[in-house]
Amino acid sequence: MSNDGVNQSRRKFLLGATGVVGGAGVVGAAVPFVASWQPSAKAKAAGAPVKVNISKLEAGGRLVVEWRGKPVYIVRRTPETLAAVDQMGSETLRDVDSENAAQPDYVQGNARTLPGKEDVLILVGLCTHLGCAPMYRPDVGAADLGGDSWLGGFFCPCHGSKFDMSGRVYSGVPAPKNLDIPPHSYDSDDVLVIGVDSEVS
Repeated sequence: MSNDGVNQSRRKFLLGATGVVGGAGVVGAAVPFVASWQPSAKAKAAGAPVKVNISKLEAGGRLVVEWRGKPVYIVRRTPETLAAVDQMGSETLRDVDSENAAQPDYVQGNARTLPGKEDVLILVGLCTHLGCAPMYRPDVGAADLGGDSWLGGFFCPCHGSKFDMSGRVYSGVPAPKNLDIPPHSYDSDDVLVIGVDSEVS
């Protein structure tokens, strides 16, 4: 065999090998690149529903969980608290009936919760003014919040906005709207799911 024949064979082999290695390199670079378009595990988790066992949440107590990067307050209200919520009217609250509130359609009444679950309040713990986290202040008659007129609720220390025990905003404060209520449902009496709408219509 002549040198030209050997060189041609070698040239074909080297071209083929280079093409294979180059193709593998392109695939190797493309896989992580395409994978980077997918949401990260953290991003997926941030939007995923959150299950919370509320069996140990006592009357008057509060739990805080995170959903979509936001704090969600879960409060177990007493019969006295619910009675106080019903006493609050338009002379005190800006939006008594939550007509301008961000909440699911199935959330009803002054309790702003699912029918039959009036004792459990679920709301996003961010003030509707500038997004500060309101403090839970269930202490009825607190002198620093209005004395006898304070029936318990939430107080935003950033700019002084106040909300009742259903997260409805007081009149004359910076916050423009009631606290938001996230979509939620129940897997059982004790297991609350935040981020999945109830089938109640």
